[in-house]
Amino acid sequence: MANFLFVLSKDSNESATRCMQFAKIAHSKGHHVDMFFIDGGVTWADKDRDLSQNTDTGDCPADYLPYLVENEIAIGICTPCAKARRIGEEDLIEGARLGTAAELIHLACDAAVISL
Repeated sequence: MANFLFVLSKDSNESATRCMQFAKIAHSKGHHVDMFFIDGGVTWADKDRDLSQNTDTGDCPADYLPYLVENEIAIGICTPCAKARRIGEEDLIEGARLGTAAELIHLACDAAVISL
């Protein structure tokens, strides 16, 4: 099976929904999945964020995130990106943790990277 790294870089409902959907599908097919949120994408790791806004296709991040959390998919959050948006470790969704650029590069070395 393959290794996938899904990188979310936008504060966009559509991008967040697709990122989480693709991660769920890849994992459910037996692939190893990691996620990393950078830039505006880190706002999707805030546990108080509303994840129920539907996209034009009718789905939303809340449709996929519970699966990712249940299956302990690692979600790295860019530390300086989060701090710039006043998001601390205590604000993160379950399964997410602050990480570094070096960790992102390490994950990318052996994975197919999909950036949204």
